[in-house]
Amino acid sequence: MSYYVTTPIYYGNGEPHLGHAYSTMAADILARHMRQRGEDVFMLTGTDEHGEPIAQAAEREGITPQELVDRSARQFRDMVEKVDSTHDFFIRTTDRGHIDRVQEVVNRVRENGYVYQGTYEGWYCPRCADFKSENEIGPGDTCLIHETLLQREEEENWFFKLSAFQKPLEKLYEENPGMIEPDFRRNEALAFIRSGLRDVSLSRAKLSWGVPLPWDPEQVMYVWFDALLNYFTALSYAREGEDLTERFWPASWHILAKDILKFHAVYWPAFLLAAGLEPPRRMFIHGYLLMGEKKMSKSLGNVLDPFEVIERFGADALRYYCFREVSFGQDGSISTAGFEARYETELANDFGNLASRTLAMVGQYRDGVVPSAEPDPLLTADFDGIVQRVSALLDQAQIGQALEEIWVLVRRLNRYVEECQPWVLAKSEGDALRLDQVLYGLIEGLRVVSILLHPYLPNSTATLLEALGEPSLDLSDFGSRPGGQSVERIEPLFPKL
Repeated sequence: MSYYVTTPIYYGNGEPHLGHAYSTMAADILARHMRQRGEDVFMLTGTDEHGEPIAQAAEREGITPQELVDRSARQFRDMVEKVDSTHDFFIRTTDRGHIDRVQEVVNRVRENGYVYQGTYEGWYCPRCADFKSENEIGPGDTCLIHETLLQREEEENWFFKLSAFQKPLEKLYEENPGMIEPDFRRNEALAFIRSGLRDVSLSRAKLSWGVPLPWDPEQVMYVWFDALLNYFTALSYAREGEDLTERFWPASWHILAKDILKFHAVYWPAFLLAAGLEPPRRMFIHGYLLMGEKKMSKSLGNVLDPFEVIERFGADALRYYCFREVSFGQDGSISTAGFEARYETELANDFGNLASRTLAMVGQYRDGVVPSAEPDPLLTADFDGIVQRVSALLDQAQIGQALEEIWVLVRRLNRYVEECQPWVLAKSEGDALRLDQVLYGLIEGLRVVSILLHPYLPNSTATLLEALGEPSLDLSDFGSRPGGQSVERIEPLFPKL
């Protein structure tokens, strides 16, 4: 089975921040988990490099737009690598392969009768690169997202007949109730559609930095349509000499933030339908990471630097904190104090200390060899069905809920240590078989939770699994390893602060 997951492509007029890392890490967790299940996985990320904000930012710096996006692409590549993303391709919308395919698709939309020439007059936000409808305008003709004054625009350009897709989109949503998650985001998209769709500009006449329309090269394609098409175009040239479109299209999941819901949930499926292409299967819309009362944004400031966190604590700690602290899909508050508390109590104590003491006890009491024993029924009951539960949650992109299911077992293993007290059993030869069973259960439990945690904590779990003598990341049930393997002690996975 093929599994195609995408991040949004990140806009090239600012530096990466934690919001970008959050989307990337979410998609990567899903991709890693599905690879563990043996699926044929493709993960896409990249940068959105056209449009008015890019041209304006370059002009302010006295450089060309290409120089600006080349620098930006390097920064975003650095970010996705530092959060340990396992993406299969990094797309740039200035790629020749992307531009060629975009022009093919927009030509198809025009040939299908959904493009016409007209005059646009209305309010426009340069930061959003978005033409605003009346219900999207704040007090004093401001942008509701950026709280800046909108510009009144009038220009001759080409239009996309979005209005022709009101009924088709309503039908699409009715037939695919799980297409947008969470449900309340689906309701937002449906409310926008039902309020009445207006035709939207497909091109810009006043810009030169963009993809030229193939039938009117004096105009460039409106940046949102160019950008949205990246999910489709990348498959045609991501691997040299091979077109992956038939293998992976449509996408299994688009992961994105709520501020770009309208474009993805309304414009995107409509444009695909207009081109005669299959719409995406599912989208997961996550909320904002909040510090104080404002979302983290390059426009509003208040940005927490993910690079600083990674440099001090490692990428695993950042990945864990973001999906443990905030329910994926909701807005959530984050803080340095909250991060340190999670790191100390959960990563260092719950998981790291459990691993260290378990390996140490096997080393001390059984010369580093895992006993072969029958699994303790007490633990078997707790672990029963965990692989299926976690898989079912991640099938729905419930990343935080899946992590909670795993962490319940991490805590159960810690309680099991205190209940069974292996150090007491080790003092009596009559308890040797019971000690074997307890140590086997702890090692086997650690093995199962480490494999399940690997998409979240790839570095630390890889270290632990190597110490456990476990060569495979394949998901397997508690009790499926018989024991007999040698294990090694390790340095603390998460050194205390």
